[in-house]
Amino acid sequence: MTENIKSQMRKGMLEYCILSIIDRQEAYTSDIADTLKKADLLVVEGTLYPLLSRLKNNGMLTYRWEESTAGPPRKYFCLTDTGRLLLGQLQAEWKSISKSINMIEELKK
Repeated sequence: MTENIKSQMRKGMLEYCILSIIDRQEAYTSDIADTLKKADLLVVEGTLYPLLSRLKNNGMLTYRWEESTAGPPRKYFCLTDTGRLLLGQLQAEWKSISKSINMIEELKK
């Protein structure tokens, strides 16, 4: 049961994390996965690709192709204005949730 709860919490934050990563600079899928991994948010490609597609289809992301010397062309994602607006809303919500959780934790003491 604990693993399921942890998994649900991570899934809920994944879009926010991905948008935050791409907000810093255009990002290739493996760069996004590497950044998530460095933050101890291990995400398999089977989760990441559909999520990026959904964000693109919902108008949050756009992409451009860039030729690669080490294989096929790479798709680099960037935020749209709508994606930046969503990211701002998610940042505000994260701050609010964090504040509430911290308040609850302080009440336990």
